[in-house]
Amino acid sequence: MRIRPAVFVLAALVLAAPAAAQRPQPFPTPGQTAPQAPPAPLLPTAPPEIPTLPPDPANPTDATLGMPIYPAAQFLASYDAGRGQRYYVFGTTATFDSIITYYRTQLDEGGNRVFDEPPTHVFEYGRFNDNEMAFPPGVTVKDWTWGGSAGYPNPRPDAALGIPDRFPTVFVMVPPPAATVR
Repeated sequence: MRIRPAVFVLAALVLAAPAAAQRPQPFPTPGQTAPQAPPAPLLPTAPPEIPTLPPDPANPTDATLGMPIYPAAQFLASYDAGRGQRYYVFGTTATFDSIITYYRTQLDEGGNRVFDEPPTHVFEYGRFNDNEMAFPPGVTVKDWTWGGSAGYPNPRPDAALGIPDRFPTVFVMVPPPAATVR
């Protein structure tokens, strides 16, 4: 049986919590000046938005694929899957869990975790016909930061536009043959 790294992180946080707790301060006595109040805690900030490349008319869209594309995703490449289908590869700076949540909502389907190491989740979209299709239509999401990896290398990084060198999450879409874009 393999214990997941998340268990170790959770245990470390639970054990470290008492050590990080503040000591109670005594009440002031007459003649003492009141201690200054501690600074207000900083509110968490939203992660910065990563700019995307300008739209390219050759890139697939929700309409051409017949299924939703995560809004902040960048189209990386497409490959022939056979039998009139193509694989469409997208990279994103969003977390693996964010992409899973997005597709659970958009496709109204829970999908299946097919691998825990590295985390890989599959959503099937439509019916598979092995006489007409090479691959079941759907979306496959993979966490490329698993095991300490820096992420999936971006074939088209652009520092001037803020386009990252690597993507933590990559997903592959395979539409049904009728929706396949060339």
